Amino acid sequence: MVRVIEKEIKNFIEEIQNRSIGDYSSVYPTVDKILRDVKVNKDAALKKYSLEFDKVELENLEVTEEEIKTAFKTIDKELFETIKRAKENIEKYHEKQKSNGYQFKTEEKDIILGQLVNPIEKVGIYVPGGKASYPSTVLMNAIPAKIAGVNELVMITPPLKEGKIKDSILVAAAIAGVDRIFKVGGAQGIAALAYGTETIPKVYKITGPGNIYVAAAKKRVSDIVGIDMVAGPSEILIIADKAANPSYVAADLISQAEHDEMAASILITDCPLLADKVIRELKLQVKNLKRSEIVKKSLKNYGAIIIAANIDEAIDLANEIAPEHLELLTENPFDLYKKIKNAGAIFLGEYTPEPVGDYFAGPNHTLPTGSTAKFSSALSVDDFIKKTSLIYYSKEALLESADHIVRFAENEGLSGHGNAIRIRKDKKL
Repeated sequence: MVRVIEKEIKNFIEEIQNRSIGDYSSVYPTVDKILRDVKVNKDAALKKYSLEFDKVELENLEVTEEEIKTAFKTIDKELFETIKRAKENIEKYHEKQKSNGYQFKTEEKDIILGQLVNPIEKVGIYVPGGKASYPSTVLMNAIPAKIAGVNELVMITPPLKEGKIKDSILVAAAIAGVDRIFKVGGAQGIAALAYGTETIPKVYKITGPGNIYVAAAKKRVSDIVGIDMVAGPSEILIIADKAANPSYVAADLISQAEHDEMAASILITDCPLLADKVIRELKLQVKNLKRSEIVKKSLKNYGAIIIAANIDEAIDLANEIAPEHLELLTENPFDLYKKIKNAGAIFLGEYTPEPVGDYFAGPNHTLPTGSTAKFSSALSVDDFIKKTSLIYYSKEALLESADHIVRFAENEGLSGHGNAIRIRKDKKL
């Protein structure tokens, strides 16, 4: 079910990392055709693709106020309370990320420097539909955008076969502050956000996960619109010692394996006895799952238990893998977490399984995958703002610095740069 690795660990790490390198060559021809079609034919193309891909004939692309009101009336009340609680937690966490910019006067004569922080004005959120229709995705994308101050926040999501959107998706969007919702998905939805149509406004940035066609479309339009990231298959890495509960470890590995057959679920431990117990638990727990076949294939393909010499080696391996989710199921997780340099999110202790972060704790669940945690971060308020430098020099300050600036310009062979300084210093070219 899951391989145990004591040697050739490097080969396994390369295998895990290579699986995340997206090969979009097979879908680019289709995606490019869709992008061109939507750019030219706009709403007509969107309706055509809704019929072709979603099997829905749409008269109106935009969700109405009446549909949103109906969703509030029909949603399960307990689920509604859960969504509200999650929203509150996510807001509290992301409020801490707000940045107001700064301005300061230097010790030199009349020099003022600063940084302006402004929200991106228009943002589009992509929320997958069908079986992967998650209200948590709505909250995790919309809330930091609204906290950042995004003025126009629109959301697209493919409709169900009857032309509706799930109640939980509409309710989550409404309480998170989404301004407009459209029944559009796939590469055609990304095209609509990037180029604009008669109904859907062109935005300046697109965030949110999707299938390979959505990911390929995001990559294609990223030269004209900002994107968050192109996420690969999900992954979890657990560092556990002899103190770990094997049933908890197995359950947490499965929690990621059930995503899809490409998901990676990795345990690194210095305790061979724990490894044996986890394997037994995996076999027991998989039997009772709705998605047992997916879990089995995922664990077989990209699941592993790595036996490390000690916990320090486990941490070194984890930093090399740079997982999306990293759990520390050790005796003293608070003594270890600062040694983790590369991870999307770190979960401390046996009562903080990964789903706590997926849904409820507050930190964002949109995380870097495929070792990109070495240079990327979780989605945050920063993804929805722009920072602009502010510079002021008085006449005296410029005269004092002029020779240095001209010298730089001449060294780089840019005489026009130097002249822009000289004309102010010498009053002539």
